[in-house]
Amino acid sequence: MLRSMYSGISGLRNFQTKLDVIGNNIANVNTYGFKKGRTMFQDLYSQTVAGASAPAGNRGGVNPKQVGLGSQLATIDTIHEGGSTSFTGRTLDLAIEGDGYFRVQDGNGELYTRAGNFYLDRDGILVDGEGRKVLSTNNAEIKIPLDATSLSIGQNGEVNYVQGGNLQTAATISLVQFNNPEGLEKVGGNYFQVSANSGNAQSGTPLAGGRGAIKSGSLEMSNVDLAEEFTEMIVAQRGFQANTRIITTSDEILQELVNLKR
Repeated sequence: MLRSMYSGISGLRNFQTKLDVIGNNIANVNTYGFKKGRTMFQDLYSQTVAGASAPAGNRGGVNPKQVGLGSQLATIDTIHEGGSTSFTGRTLDLAIEGDGYFRVQDGNGELYTRAGNFYLDRDGILVDGEGRKVLSTNNAEIKIPLDATSLSIGQNGEVNYVQGGNLQTAATISLVQFNNPEGLEKVGGNYFQVSANSGNAQSGTPLAGGRGAIKSGSLEMSNVDLAEEFTEMIVAQRGFQANTRIITTSDEILQELVNLKR
């Protein structure tokens, strides 16, 4: 009875984690550049009641007899597939069509994001909403003269401006790739950082080396599918309820055993 009760407890813990991940996905359904999470389970080790035996003589083989001891969390994956593109019409709103991440930097190092809502600060430097500087292919900041009369950003990442009906190029926005993007670590604020399993950031020009194109005037939406999340929530809820039944049923059986002494 105790084994089944502890199996039920392990199931409760895992489904609670799954509901936590689903809740975070739903909370970020309208977060630009957000990448949804996915919870995967695996079984715990099993207790072997009797081992397997090979065929011998006139008797066939016998399969092992094992009792499972519950479930455990296998992985919490970050799904990096692209979200849909939302048109904004604002020049400094950038979406990546294809592979890659924007590079931003402050005094603490580089971070990476798919959320391309960028701005110009008072010095004309291209920054994100947190004031981090967007990096160019030359690993430098991107600065627009304060007297520039217009601004455009091409699919190849070139930032052009007009100064005095003359067309000038300020810099080219850099995109980075990773050998294993699912290994990136979320650090909040729509940012990722490298981890021990993501591989190093491979910086380059948009539309080169398999990197995607930059689409000015648009933003990438969250890749959360509400229909999928609500379905998974129902499944997780029912799984949670089923595991509570395991615990209550085991408790009732134990109570009956205790009552045998009366």
